[in-house]
Amino acid sequence: EDCAVCPLREVCFSKKQKQKVITHHIWEKYKDIARKNKLTSTGKKLYKVRCSTIERSFADAKELHGYRYARFRGLKSVQIQAYLTAACQNMKKIALHLTKKGQVEAIFLNSIILCCFY
Repeated sequence: EDCAVCPLREVCFSKKQKQKVITHHIWEKYKDIARKNKLTSTGKKLYKVRCSTIERSFADAKELHGYRYARFRGLKSVQIQAYLTAACQNMKKIALHLTKKGQVEAIFLNSIILCCFY
């Protein structure tokens, strides 16, 4: 309907085409909302936080804990690898948090960090 009077009709259609079908993703509306929210001042602040927290966690898992490639075959085995990687990252966070509070000695911290890297 709208295309019949459009001045750009020749650009969209070839001479043989009589109609054009436009498909949208099932969640396109929500994706557009997310894109608009990302451009607001709050969205920009949240994205900066995401870059330094969530993306950093994935990069750490990939570079330091063998998350780039699965070491095993099968869904269950790969899930176990993912859980162990996450547990290792959590132990490192706990150890660093405890040392900031002065609640753990350096020997204990070094043993935890060494365990997580191997």
